Amino acid sequence: MPPTEAQRQNTPRVGEGVHRRMGRSLHRGAALRQSAHALMRRPALLLLTGGLGLAVVFGLLQLTRRQAEVQPQVSSPVVRAPEAVAALGRLAPAGDVRRLAAPISGFGGTPRVVELLVSEGESLRTGQVLARFDNRPQIQADLAGVQARLRTRAAEVKLQVREVQRYAKAAQVGAASLVLLDEKRDELLRLQGEQQQAEAEQRKLMADLANSELRSPLDGVALRIHAREGERPGSDGVIEVGASQAMGALVEVYESDINRVRVGQPVALTSENGGFKGTLNGSVTAISPQVRQRQVLSTDPTGDADARIVEVRVKLDPQSAQRVRSLAGMKVIARFSA
Repeated sequence: MPPTEAQRQNTPRVGEGVHRRMGRSLHRGAALRQSAHALMRRPALLLLTGGLGLAVVFGLLQLTRRQAEVQPQVSSPVVRAPEAVAALGRLAPAGDVRRLAAPISGFGGTPRVVELLVSEGESLRTGQVLARFDNRPQIQADLAGVQARLRTRAAEVKLQVREVQRYAKAAQVGAASLVLLDEKRDELLRLQGEQQQAEAEQRKLMADLANSELRSPLDGVALRIHAREGERPGSDGVIEVGASQAMGALVEVYESDINRVRVGQPVALTSENGGFKGTLNGSVTAISPQVRQRQVLSTDPTGDADARIVEVRVKLDPQSAQRVRSLAGMKVIARFSA
């Protein structure tokens, strides 16, 4: 049957409803597809966000490290090792050194040397005669005269004692006066006084006779002779004697460096002018408690001759001492180990 008018009028409405329902379905489908796409994009966004965060953190760490490298580092103070001390000195016997002087004569001067019995470097023994002086013959003559007078006075005293005894016995029996006895006693006292005076002169002359010979006071070696035959010794005396044949050194250390020198410290010695080859080895045995003016001068013309020094004694080992046993007084350069 053909559609009626009402049915034809309702047909567009039905079509519109179908279109509306289809539009809604399509819209819901599109929304669902968008939601699905949004859900699929979310992990990618999270990964991207995390990667950016890591990149930022890594960049900050690199920037901080570069800033730390650019900043100047505070260096700790460098402690310098103490420098070794060097000083000038001279070779000298390791034992005692004595300067033997001439005696004083009766007129206040010193006698001349008439005999010199040793030479430099010679070994000495205690009591050995080193030199004789020109006053010895005169002293011997004076001593002989006093001794003769003593013998005479001794005989006179002996006779006078007998005389006094004889007069004393005579006075007891009235054969001699007491006055005469007293005179004999006075004469005896005078002779005895002269005898004592002569004995004192004899002792003095014997002492002068002993001093007219210069003898070594110790076993050692003759280091230096200051007066020869015919010379009158001066303030330096006649001869210097070392108490030991073992050689050492006296080193003059500047007072500003002495705090870096200690007893037992190793020392190396070299000759300033090539007097011996190589190096001598030793150690510090003593440090003088007195500051004095230097005596060992350097060959350097700019050296300070008025410098204040402290004397340090160095003992050489046996092998080194044997090498320079006859070179006392030679200038050396000492280097103290730090």
